[in-house]
Amino acid sequence: MTQDPSATDLLDEVDRRIVHALQIHPRAPWQLVGDVLAIDPVTAARRWQRMERDRLAWVTAYARLADPRNAVTAVVEIDTQAGMGPQVAETIAAEPRALNVKETAGGRDLVVSAQAPTLNELAQFISLRLATVPGVTATRTHLVTAMPTEGSNWRLRSLDAGQRFQLERAVGSTPGLLREGPWDPLDTRMLALLSTDGRMPIRRLAEELGTSVTTAGRRLKQLVGTRISLRCDVARPVSGWPLAAVYFASAPADKLREISQALAAVAEVRSCAIMAGPYNLVIDVWLRNLHDVHNLEAHLCSRLPPLRVTDRAVVLRTVKHMGRLLDPDGRCRGVVPVDWSIA
Repeated sequence: MTQDPSATDLLDEVDRRIVHALQIHPRAPWQLVGDVLAIDPVTAARRWQRMERDRLAWVTAYARLADPRNAVTAVVEIDTQAGMGPQVAETIAAEPRALNVKETAGGRDLVVSAQAPTLNELAQFISLRLATVPGVTATRTHLVTAMPTEGSNWRLRSLDAGQRFQLERAVGSTPGLLREGPWDPLDTRMLALLSTDGRMPIRRLAEELGTSVTTAGRRLKQLVGTRISLRCDVARPVSGWPLAAVYFASAPADKLREISQALAAVAEVRSCAIMAGPYNLVIDVWLRNLHDVHNLEAHLCSRLPPLRVTDRAVVLRTVKHMGRLLDPDGRCRGVVPVDWSIA
Protein backbone atom coordinates (compact mmCIF):
# COMPACT_ATOMS: atom_id res chain seq x y z
CA MET A 1 0.00 0.00 0.00
CA THR A 2 1.44 3.40 -1.01
CA GLN A 3 0.16 6.94 -0.76
CA ASP A 4 -2.43 7.81 -3.41
CA PRO A 5 -1.45 11.27 -4.70
CA SER A 6 -5.06 12.00 -5.67
CA ALA A 7 -6.12 11.56 -2.04
CA THR A 8 -3.76 14.16 -0.59
CA ASP A 9 -4.73 16.58 -3.38
CA LEU A 10 -8.24 16.78 -1.89
CA LEU A 11 -6.83 19.23 0.67
CA ASP A 12 -4.62 22.09 -0.46
CA GLU A 13 -2.07 23.77 1.78
CA VAL A 14 -4.53 26.36 3.10
CA ASP A 15 -6.98 23.58 4.00
CA ARG A 16 -4.25 21.73 5.85
CA ARG A 17 -3.30 24.85 7.79
CA ILE A 18 -6.92 25.33 8.83
CA VAL A 19 -7.08 21.71 10.02
CA HIS A 20 -3.80 22.12 11.92
CA ALA A 21 -5.15 25.29 13.54
CA LEU A 22 -8.27 23.44 14.72
CA GLN A 23 -6.16 20.53 15.95
CA ILE A 24 -4.52 23.02 18.32
CA HIS A 25 -7.68 25.01 19.14
CA PRO A 26 -10.77 23.01 18.07
CA ARG A 27 -13.23 25.80 18.89
CA ALA A 28 -11.07 28.67 17.65
CA PRO A 29 -13.14 31.63 16.38
CA TRP A 30 -12.80 32.12 12.64
CA GLN A 31 -11.46 35.62 13.25
CA LEU A 32 -8.54 34.11 15.19
CA VAL A 33 -7.93 31.46 12.53
CA GLY A 34 -7.98 34.11 9.83
CA ASP A 35 -5.58 36.36 11.75
CA VAL A 36 -3.11 33.53 12.39
CA LEU A 37 -3.19 32.23 8.83
CA ALA A 38 -3.39 35.68 7.21
CA ILE A 39 -6.59 34.82 5.33
CA ASP A 40 -10.11 36.21 5.41
CA PRO A 41 -12.10 34.65 8.31
CA VAL A 42 -15.03 34.11 5.95
CA THR A 43 -12.73 32.17 3.62
CA ALA A 44 -11.49 30.04 6.54
CA ALA A 45 -15.07 29.26 7.62
CA ARG A 46 -16.17 28.48 4.06
CA ARG A 47 -13.22 26.14 3.49
CA TRP A 48 -13.94 24.31 6.76
CA GLN A 49 -17.60 23.91 5.81
CA ARG A 50 -16.51 22.37 2.51
CA MET A 51 -14.19 19.92 4.28
CA GLU A 52 -17.02 18.95 6.63
CA ARG A 53 -19.46 18.61 3.74
CA ASP A 54 -16.99 16.42 1.84
CA ARG A 55 -16.56 14.35 5.05
CA LEU A 56 -12.80 14.93 5.10
CA ALA A 57 -12.44 16.62 8.49
CA TRP A 58 -14.51 17.11 11.64
CA VAL A 59 -14.30 18.18 15.28
CA THR A 60 -15.51 15.73 17.87
CA ALA A 61 -15.46 15.21 21.65
CA TYR A 62 -14.96 12.34 24.06
CA ALA A 63 -14.33 11.79 27.74
CA ARG A 64 -10.81 12.88 28.64
CA LEU A 65 -8.54 9.85 28.66
CA ALA A 66 -5.68 11.11 30.82
CA ASP A 67 -7.32 10.52 34.22
CA PRO A 68 -8.97 7.15 35.01
CA ARG A 69 -11.07 8.89 37.67
CA ASN A 70 -12.85 10.59 34.78
CA ALA A 71 -13.33 7.62 32.43
CA VAL A 72 -12.12 4.04 32.26
CA THR A 73 -10.81 2.74 28.95
CA ALA A 74 -9.90 -0.70 27.62
CA VAL A 75 -8.46 -2.16 24.43
CA VAL A 76 -10.35 -5.32 23.48
CA GLU A 77 -9.05 -7.89 21.01
CA ILE A 78 -11.90 -9.80 19.37
CA ASP A 79 -11.89 -13.07 17.44
CA THR A 80 -14.83 -13.81 15.16
CA GLN A 81 -16.26 -16.69 13.20
CA ALA A 82 -14.88 -17.02 9.68
CA GLY A 83 -16.38 -14.41 7.40
CA MET A 84 -18.19 -12.61 10.24
CA GLY A 85 -15.62 -9.91 10.96
CA PRO A 86 -17.20 -7.05 8.96
CA GLN A 87 -20.68 -7.79 10.29
CA VAL A 88 -19.46 -7.96 13.89
CA ALA A 89 -17.51 -4.72 13.38
CA GLU A 90 -20.62 -2.88 12.18
CA THR A 91 -22.67 -4.18 15.10
CA ILE A 92 -20.07 -3.08 17.64
CA ALA A 93 -19.59 0.28 15.90
CA ALA A 94 -23.24 1.12 16.67
CA GLU A 95 -22.49 0.94 20.41
CA PRO A 96 -21.94 4.39 21.99
CA ARG A 97 -19.29 3.01 24.36
CA ALA A 98 -17.15 1.58 21.55
CA LEU A 99 -14.95 4.53 20.57
CA ASN A 100 -12.78 2.82 17.93
CA VAL A 101 -13.43 -0.30 15.87
CA LYS A 102 -10.69 -1.64 13.58
CA GLU A 103 -10.60 -4.71 11.36
CA THR A 104 -7.05 -6.03 11.53
CA ALA A 105 -4.70 -8.62 10.13
CA GLY A 106 -2.73 -10.81 12.50
CA GLY A 107 -3.66 -12.56 15.73
CA ARG A 108 -7.08 -10.96 16.16
CA ASP A 109 -9.90 -9.99 13.82
CA LEU A 110 -10.90 -6.74 15.51
CA VAL A 111 -9.33 -4.26 17.89
CA VAL A 112 -11.90 -2.19 19.81
CA SER A 113 -11.38 0.71 22.22
CA ALA A 114 -14.17 0.83 24.80
CA GLN A 115 -14.87 3.48 27.40
CA ALA A 116 -17.27 3.95 30.31
CA PRO A 117 -17.59 6.22 33.36
CA THR A 118 -16.64 3.46 35.83
CA LEU A 119 -14.79 0.16 35.86
CA ASN A 120 -17.98 -1.72 36.72
CA GLU A 121 -19.88 -0.21 33.78
CA LEU A 122 -16.97 -0.95 31.44
CA ALA A 123 -16.86 -4.59 32.62
CA GLN A 124 -20.59 -4.96 32.06
CA PHE A 125 -20.36 -3.46 28.57
CA ILE A 126 -17.57 -5.81 27.54
CA SER A 127 -19.05 -8.98 29.05
CA LEU A 128 -22.73 -8.37 28.32
CA ARG A 129 -22.55 -6.46 25.02
CA LEU A 130 -19.28 -7.00 23.16
CA ALA A 131 -18.75 -10.65 24.08
CA THR A 132 -22.34 -11.60 23.20
CA VAL A 133 -22.46 -10.07 19.70
CA PRO A 134 -23.38 -12.87 17.25
CA GLY A 135 -20.20 -14.06 15.52
CA VAL A 136 -17.82 -13.22 18.37
CA THR A 137 -15.87 -16.29 19.50
CA ALA A 138 -13.42 -14.76 22.01
CA THR A 139 -12.44 -11.46 23.62
CA ARG A 140 -9.24 -10.40 25.40
CA THR A 141 -9.47 -7.23 27.43
CA HIS A 142 -6.53 -4.98 28.33
CA LEU A 143 -7.30 -2.20 30.80
CA VAL A 144 -5.69 1.19 30.18
CA THR A 145 -4.01 2.43 33.36
CA ALA A 146 -2.51 5.58 31.80
CA MET A 147 -2.59 7.40 28.47
CA PRO A 148 0.66 9.39 28.08
CA THR A 149 -0.31 10.56 24.59
CA GLU A 150 -3.40 10.22 22.46
CA GLY A 151 -4.77 11.25 19.10
CA SER A 152 -5.80 14.79 20.04
CA ASN A 153 -2.08 15.60 20.33
CA TRP A 154 -1.30 14.51 16.75
CA ARG A 155 -0.73 17.33 14.24
CA LEU A 156 -0.53 17.77 10.48
CA ARG A 157 2.62 19.95 10.86
CA SER A 158 1.43 22.60 8.41
CA LEU A 159 1.89 25.68 10.64
CA ASP A 160 5.12 27.39 11.60
CA ALA A 161 6.27 27.91 15.19
CA GLY A 162 4.88 31.44 15.40
CA GLN A 163 1.43 30.38 14.21
CA ARG A 164 1.37 27.46 16.63
CA PHE A 165 2.33 29.76 19.49
CA GLN A 166 -0.51 32.19 18.74
CA LEU A 167 -3.10 29.41 18.79
CA GLU A 168 -1.66 27.70 21.86
CA ARG A 169 -1.63 31.00 23.72
CA ALA A 170 -5.30 31.53 22.82
CA VAL A 171 -6.22 28.07 24.14
CA GLY A 172 -4.27 28.47 27.38
CA SER A 173 -1.98 25.76 28.71
CA THR A 174 -3.28 25.27 32.26
CA PRO A 175 -6.12 22.73 32.49
CA GLY A 176 -8.75 23.20 35.15
CA LEU A 177 -9.15 20.92 38.13
CA LEU A 178 -11.07 17.71 37.51
CA ARG A 179 -14.41 17.80 39.25
CA GLU A 180 -14.46 14.38 40.90
CA GLY A 181 -17.54 12.25 41.32
CA PRO A 182 -20.06 10.88 38.85
CA TRP A 183 -20.99 12.68 35.66
CA ASP A 184 -24.22 14.60 36.14
CA PRO A 185 -26.95 14.66 33.45
CA LEU A 186 -25.86 18.06 32.11
CA ASP A 187 -22.26 16.81 31.73
CA THR A 188 -23.32 13.69 29.84
CA ARG A 189 -25.67 15.66 27.59
CA MET A 190 -22.91 18.18 26.82
CA LEU A 191 -20.55 15.31 25.96
CA ALA A 192 -23.13 13.73 23.62
CA LEU A 193 -23.78 17.02 21.81
CA LEU A 194 -20.11 17.90 21.38
CA SER A 195 -19.35 14.38 20.16
CA THR A 196 -21.64 15.06 17.20
CA ASP A 197 -20.23 18.54 16.53
CA GLY A 198 -17.34 19.79 18.61
CA ARG A 199 -17.78 23.30 17.17
CA MET A 200 -21.50 23.49 17.90
CA PRO A 201 -22.30 27.18 18.54
CA ILE A 202 -22.91 28.04 22.17
CA ARG A 203 -26.47 29.24 21.49
CA ARG A 204 -27.40 25.94 19.93
CA LEU A 205 -25.75 24.07 22.81
CA ALA A 206 -27.86 26.08 25.23
CA GLU A 207 -31.04 25.31 23.27
CA GLU A 208 -30.28 21.59 23.17
CA LEU A 209 -29.39 21.54 26.88
CA GLY A 210 -32.41 23.59 27.86
CA THR A 211 -30.26 26.13 29.71
CA SER A 212 -29.28 29.76 29.32
CA VAL A 213 -26.38 30.73 27.08
CA THR A 214 -24.48 31.83 30.18
CA THR A 215 -24.96 28.46 31.89
CA ALA A 216 -24.00 26.54 28.76
CA GLY A 217 -20.88 28.65 28.27
CA ARG A 218 -19.81 28.29 31.89
CA ARG A 219 -20.30 24.51 31.87
CA LEU A 220 -18.48 24.19 28.55
CA LYS A 221 -15.51 26.08 29.99
CA GLN A 222 -15.55 23.85 33.09
CA LEU A 223 -15.67 20.58 31.15
CA VAL A 224 -13.33 21.08 28.18
CA GLY A 225 -9.81 20.14 29.21
CA THR A 226 -10.92 18.56 32.47
CA ARG A 227 -13.65 16.01 31.74
CA ILE A 228 -14.04 16.43 27.98
CA SER A 229 -11.41 16.44 25.23
CA LEU A 230 -12.03 18.09 21.86
CA ARG A 231 -10.14 17.08 18.76
CA CYS A 232 -10.05 17.84 15.07
CA ASP A 233 -9.68 14.70 12.98
CA VAL A 234 -8.91 14.35 9.30
CA ALA A 235 -9.63 11.40 7.00
CA ARG A 236 -6.45 9.31 7.10
CA PRO A 237 -6.00 8.96 3.29
CA VAL A 238 -5.74 12.76 2.92
CA SER A 239 -3.43 13.15 5.92
CA GLY A 240 -0.35 11.79 4.14
CA TRP A 241 -0.32 8.69 6.36
CA PRO A 242 -2.73 6.28 4.62
CA LEU A 243 -1.86 3.13 6.58
CA ALA A 244 -2.51 2.34 10.25
CA ALA A 245 -1.05 -0.33 12.51
CA VAL A 246 -1.09 -1.33 16.16
CA TYR A 247 2.00 -2.50 18.07
CA PHE A 248 1.54 -4.64 21.18
CA ALA A 249 4.69 -4.10 23.22
CA SER A 250 6.29 -4.52 26.62
CA ALA A 251 8.83 -2.58 28.67
CA PRO A 252 10.15 -2.80 32.25
CA ALA A 253 7.71 -1.16 34.66
CA ASP A 254 10.30 1.35 35.84
CA LYS A 255 10.91 2.47 32.22
CA LEU A 256 7.29 2.81 31.10
CA ARG A 257 6.94 6.55 31.62
CA GLU A 258 10.29 7.33 30.03
CA ILE A 259 9.58 5.17 26.99
CA SER A 260 6.02 6.39 26.53
CA GLN A 261 7.21 10.01 26.62
CA ALA A 262 9.81 9.22 23.96
CA LEU A 263 7.16 7.53 21.82
CA ALA A 264 4.97 10.63 22.04
CA ALA A 265 7.64 12.58 20.15
CA VAL A 266 7.62 10.19 17.16
CA ALA A 267 5.69 11.65 14.22
CA GLU A 268 4.01 8.35 13.30
CA VAL A 269 2.73 7.61 16.82
CA ARG A 270 -0.91 8.59 17.23
CA SER A 271 -1.41 7.26 20.74
CA CYS A 272 0.40 5.26 23.39
CA ALA A 273 -1.51 3.52 26.18
CA ILE A 274 -0.04 1.89 29.27
CA MET A 275 -1.92 -1.33 29.91
CA ALA A 276 -2.47 -3.99 32.52
CA GLY A 277 -2.03 -7.31 30.72
CA PRO A 278 0.43 -9.60 28.94
CA TYR A 279 1.89 -6.53 27.21
CA ASN A 280 1.95 -3.18 28.93
CA LEU A 281 2.07 -0.81 25.94
CA VAL A 282 -0.32 -0.53 23.01
CA ILE A 283 0.95 1.88 20.36
CA ASP A 284 -1.25 3.14 17.51
CA VAL A 285 0.66 4.45 14.50
CA TRP A 286 -0.06 6.00 11.13
CA LEU A 287 2.38 5.08 8.36
CA ARG A 288 3.30 6.10 4.83
CA ASN A 289 3.36 2.59 3.35
CA LEU A 290 3.29 -1.09 4.24
CA HIS A 291 7.08 -1.44 4.46
CA ASP A 292 7.10 1.05 7.30
CA VAL A 293 5.33 -1.40 9.61
CA HIS A 294 8.67 -3.12 10.16
CA ASN A 295 10.87 -0.10 9.48
CA LEU A 296 9.24 1.90 12.28
CA GLU A 297 9.31 -1.07 14.63
CA ALA A 298 13.04 -1.53 14.01
CA HIS A 299 13.64 2.20 14.53
CA LEU A 300 11.72 2.28 17.81
CA CYS A 301 13.38 -0.81 19.24
CA SER A 302 16.83 0.49 18.24
CA ARG A 303 16.19 3.91 19.74
CA LEU A 304 14.54 2.53 22.90
CA PRO A 305 16.39 -0.71 23.79
CA PRO A 306 14.11 -1.71 26.72
CA LEU A 307 11.10 -1.72 24.34
CA ARG A 308 10.04 -5.12 23.00
CA VAL A 309 7.30 -5.35 20.37
CA THR A 310 5.51 -8.62 21.08
CA ASP A 311 3.01 -8.49 18.22
CA ARG A 312 1.77 -6.15 15.56
CA ALA A 313 -1.47 -5.78 13.59
CA VAL A 314 -2.00 -3.92 10.33
CA VAL A 315 -5.38 -2.18 10.21
CA LEU A 316 -7.30 -3.44 7.21
CA ARG A 317 -10.16 -1.01 7.74
CA THR A 318 -11.13 1.52 10.40
CA VAL A 319 -14.87 1.13 10.84
CA LYS A 320 -15.21 3.66 13.66
CA HIS A 321 -12.81 6.37 14.83
CA MET A 322 -13.57 8.24 18.06
CA GLY A 323 -17.30 7.93 17.53
CA ARG A 324 -17.24 8.64 13.79
CA LEU A 325 -18.33 5.89 11.40
CA LEU A 326 -15.98 5.76 8.43
CA ASP A 327 -16.45 4.50 4.90
CA PRO A 328 -13.79 2.37 3.15
CA ASP A 329 -12.13 5.60 1.93
CA GLY A 330 -11.74 6.85 5.50
CA ARG A 331 -14.38 9.56 5.18
CA CYS A 332 -16.98 10.18 7.85
CA ARG A 333 -20.29 8.49 6.96
CA GLY A 334 -22.06 9.07 10.26
CA VAL A 335 -21.65 9.57 13.98
CA VAL A 336 -22.64 7.59 17.06
CA PRO A 337 -22.95 10.12 19.91
CA VAL A 338 -21.09 9.35 23.13
CA ASP A 339 -24.19 8.63 25.23
CA TRP A 340 -23.35 7.46 28.73
CA SER A 341 -27.00 7.42 29.75
CA ILE A 342 -27.26 4.16 27.78
CA ALA A 343 -26.15 1.18 29.87
